[in-house]
Amino acid sequence: MGRLSNISGKDAVKAFKKAGWYPLGQVGSHLVMVKSGIRVNLSIPQHKELSVGTLRALIRNSGLTVEQFLKLN
Repeated sequence: MGRLSNISGKDAVKAFKKAGWYPLGQVGSHLVMVKSGIRVNLSIPQHKELSVGTLRALIRNSGLTVEQFLKLN
């Protein structure tokens, strides 16, 4: 399994965009991203650092593996 580090919410959004996700809107400090064909929405906090647990949950919900996400980043 790959090693996750703390990245910013902005960097996470860039990586998910490369995977086909696109922003739907923003609710407070969270950017909501969607992808056609997938019923799950990603709510990505726009903080300077995302905790590893939060990032891992976002990756799992997106259907990616940690290794695939690290290659996008």
